[in-house]
Amino acid sequence: MQFSSFAKSLTLAITVLLSAQAFAIEPIFSSKDGAIRGYDPVAYFTKHKAVKGSKKLSTTWQGAEWHFSSQTNLDAFVADPEKYAPQYGGYCAFGVAQGFTPEIDPQAFAVRDGKLYLNLSKDVLKRWKENIPGYIADANKNWPELKAGTYVEK
Repeated sequence: MQFSSFAKSLTLAITVLLSAQAFAIEPIFSSKDGAIRGYDPVAYFTKHKAVKGSKKLSTTWQGAEWHFSSQTNLDAFVADPEKYAPQYGGYCAFGVAQGFTPEIDPQAFAVRDGKLYLNLSKDVLKRWKENIPGYIADANKNWPELKAGTYVEK
């Protein structure tokens, strides 16, 4: 009888663990073109615009392949990836604030206080800009749970 109870408890624990992992997301938004759809994350800071990177100038960081438009940008990223990587793993900042992890349009971006934020579309970016501090606060609160797969809609 004790063994049966132990087996049921073990089965339940494994099921819960696997369920949480099943809903965990990739830490970095990637497409077939690489992280953040193959765009150069450093260029958002240096050129103030979205610039497509090259597969010939790439590195792997946090399990994703990142592309760059120049060797200088690649070197800068390798030296300090946290400085240039987008917030929330490159998922839509507005979506993360709402408790979701939508894809992004690399053209729908904002650099604020030295951080890169990407959004689903230019229309969503416009909406996000209506309350940037509030959406950042909400996204900062939601992101750890979304990334871990433990987010529960509030």
